[in-house]
Amino acid sequence: MEERGDDMEEQAKSSKSGRARKIVVRVLIALVALVVLAVAGIAFMFRSEIATVASIKKVNDYPFYTMTYEGDYGIDEFIAQGGASSDAELIGFVVQHLMKGLPITIELPDLACSTFNATTSEGDAIFGRNFDLSYSPSMLVRTDPADGYASISMVNLGFLGYGEDKLPDSPTSSITVLAAPYAPLDGVNEAGLAVGVLLIDTDPTNQQTDRVDITTTTAIRLMLDKCATVDEALDLLEQYDMHSSANSCYHFQIADASGDTVVVEYVDNEMSVLDPDDVTTAGQPAAGTTYMAATNFLLTPGEYDFGTGQDRYQIVTEGLGATDGALSEDEAMSLLAACSQEPHINSRGEESQTQWSVVYNLDKQSATIAIGRDYENVYEVSLRE
Repeated sequence: MEERGDDMEEQAKSSKSGRARKIVVRVLIALVALVVLAVAGIAFMFRSEIATVASIKKVNDYPFYTMTYEGDYGIDEFIAQGGASSDAELIGFVVQHLMKGLPITIELPDLACSTFNATTSEGDAIFGRNFDLSYSPSMLVRTDPADGYASISMVNLGFLGYGEDKLPDSPTSSITVLAAPYAPLDGVNEAGLAVGVLLIDTDPTNQQTDRVDITTTTAIRLMLDKCATVDEALDLLEQYDMHSSANSCYHFQIADASGDTVVVEYVDNEMSVLDPDDVTTAGQPAAGTTYMAATNFLLTPGEYDFGTGQDRYQIVTEGLGATDGALSEDEAMSLLAACSQEPHINSRGEESQTQWSVVYNLDKQSATIAIGRDYENVYEVSLRE
């Protein structure tokens, strides 16, 4: 009888132990399910950001990257909440709405650049741009907002804190690139509007009216997203108070697929618009001229003791004048090569050179890009792909 009692006790203990194990297993399964659901929820919440980072491709070892921005980067929300009157305010918006609280830097230092427009023999409008600065990685960014035009634009990743010691080569190091839509320097949209920004070495623009505030790069973002023509771009700029980034002054060259082009400057905080055959500080173009160029001095008539790039401006305008503004895309790239800058020491004591040269075709909405003055190896991309 004693043995039988002992057996029954052992069976009871074994049964309790089995039930306990089942409870533990069930709890573990529930916890794993909760973790899986939480991870799935986070993945769903950040699906656009994850897809954007996953789209980053390294094109060459300069390095040059491409990225497709997936989802909404909030430009309409940016305007609705009042825009930004400084880099700090822009960074605050981007950190809050795109970076999920991660700090970033957006800076526009001395940009010694060149732009021009021309027309091919087939009648396509093209837009050339050299971006000159100290060494930095670069990125071609594709965007396709729900309430706007798709576009491709070039971003200097140095403005987002990248350099030789930090590159977007891993998921964690790539997070900051999510701010790239707010840092374009030139680009073209699907309607055929192109724009490029160039430094003017004078007092920063700081318009103060009751209009919504925008900065240099957000102006480019808005034009690419919202405008199909030069006239629409001018109407858009008139709606906002411009505030220059990085405590500097800039002007824009804008062109569209019809062949129309202007240079927009800010003189004493007033917007000045120059057409191709207007009188400028560089002289009077021939009547009926359809092309323009810009470097780093004001074209608005006046006496100024600042500004650079007159030598590059002369190279470009002479090249355009020799063909009456008719250039093939290859010839346009050759003209960019002719006015490109070899490595030299800039005003900040840093080595600087042309970081990229790009020829945009406004009718085909395409770009041909040479990185680091490597004109033998170019990258071609089209919005239609």
